[in-house]
Amino acid sequence: MFKRVEFLKSVYNPKDLPPPKLPEIAFLGRSNVGKSSLINAFLNRKKVARVSSTPGFTKAINFFSVDNKFYLVDLPGYGFAKVPPKLKKLWASLVESYLTSIRDFRLLILIFDIRRNPDNLDTSLIEFVQSCKKPFCIVLNKIDLLKKKEVSKRKEEILKALNLKDVSVFLTSCKEKTGIEQLRCFIFSHIEK
Repeated sequence: MFKRVEFLKSVYNPKDLPPPKLPEIAFLGRSNVGKSSLINAFLNRKKVARVSSTPGFTKAINFFSVDNKFYLVDLPGYGFAKVPPKLKKLWASLVESYLTSIRDFRLLILIFDIRRNPDNLDTSLIEFVQSCKKPFCIVLNKIDLLKKKEVSKRKEEILKALNLKDVSVFLTSCKEKTGIEQLRCFIFSHIEK
């Protein structure tokens, strides 16, 4: 497991991105999909990424150095309606600048709440990531909040709505630690390339 997880910096402006010295694994998702909880579960830590019930809590790109082998990057959530439009634009610009910069992107983890139907913001994210030609996988989080028989049906509905085929999909519950080990192994396989 991980021995050393260090907070490196919070980035509010693209010019402040740290030098791309290490491979990067980035976590993206709508506000309140459980992104911070997933990061903490992945790292097997309780409080690396700050968890909040307030949507839009993460306002910067947060960089963590993991065992000095890779950067784990926590991006601000998108789609929270109560954020002023000017701030939304700023966040979008920050995330876009990061994802289009020249860095050693090994994997983008796109996180969705399995209970929620994708909308145009979600499909725009998929299209943008595909246009950047970055490797990505899908995580359908919060499966513990559905009945077991509903999970595979929701998975199919979401993949169809996002127009995705031949993409790696992980079903996770941070609360129950379901699917975390499989996701961890998949991420390791991309770090060690």
